[in-house]
Amino acid sequence: MTSLKDQLLKAGLIDPKKAKQADKEKRKEANQARRTGQSEQDEIKAAAKAALEAKAERDRELNRQRNQEAEQKALQAQIRQLVQNHRQSKGAGPGDMEYNFTHNNRIKKMRVSTKIHRQIVLGHLAIVCVGEAFELVPRVVANKIAQRDPASVLVDNFNAQSTEVVEDDPYKDYVIPDDLMW
Repeated sequence: MTSLKDQLLKAGLIDPKKAKQADKEKRKEANQARRTGQSEQDEIKAAAKAALEAKAERDRELNRQRNQEAEQKALQAQIRQLVQNHRQSKGAGPGDMEYNFTHNNRIKKMRVSTKIHRQIVLGHLAIVCVGEAFELVPRVVANKIAQRDPASVLVDNFNAQSTEVVEDDPYKDYVIPDDLMW
């Protein structure tokens, strides 16, 4: 079988000079493609390596986030267990009173007996938040909970920060008692 070029030459449709020129161009393109093909493969390998590194970095970040979430869940489980093992009775019954405290910028109320109210005010008991529930625990347990998650301890009067008087405070002469009922 003869090539198309030979058939066209035989038919006289193209001249031999143009056929040689076309062969020369074809060889030139093939050589150039072969030479640049190596660099294209290097670029492809480099792009693949960069993609693998980016994927590995993304995987490391996801693993770090998963580990952090697992640690957070473990801490919450420890807090729940501490509260469950050491929660105190609120002692509510006849003659009980409300103890008011703030949670998420809202005033919350807990009905407690007068004895429990006094223990909260003195700092022997603390109020902690577990999920949506508020529980009473001894101060020692509240300190352990605060080490794990300080936001869980809502009221700890023993560790209440000293009230510093601000120079511009117009009410600096009026001391607010700890057992104020509001």
